[in-house]
Amino acid sequence: MSRFDFTPYRRSTVGFDRLFDVLESQHRSGSGDNYPPFNIEKRGEDDYRITLALAGFRADDIDITAQQNLLTVIGRKRDDTPEGEMLHVGIANRGFERRFELADYVRVHSADLADGLLTVDLVREVPDAMKPKKISVNGQPSLSIVDSDDDPKVGRSTDAA
Repeated sequence: MSRFDFTPYRRSTVGFDRLFDVLESQHRSGSGDNYPPFNIEKRGEDDYRITLALAGFRADDIDITAQQNLLTVIGRKRDDTPEGEMLHVGIANRGFERRFELADYVRVHSADLADGLLTVDLVREVPDAMKPKKISVNGQPSLSIVDSDDDPKVGRSTDAA
């Protein structure tokens, strides 16, 4: 197993400690347990969806907890004893705990269980105080939030032909 050394990056950056800690902890805890399988989808500029395949689980069997920068999905194993003799057991019915590290300002919008798939919709909501602001020259006191639709210079090339 190779180890990636973040020391050079830690020396030349400020305020990224949490990011490096998350990357190192993910590398250390790479246990290889892929149950339950999941997808992470980016649905828009600030919208994400996590989909977990939870065949055999009911909504009462699942506990979803969101705290600052962490989403935890826990599935409790049910004690369903079949009436007959099982000849083959291929459907997993074991408990699990799956953790997802969330970026700053990402919150859970909704969760839904249908057709054996748990979908958790996430949205990133950056506070206005953190958005880029246009600064006026010559000490004019008004500041305005920069919006790429309002600013004709944003996204345009300034190359002269």
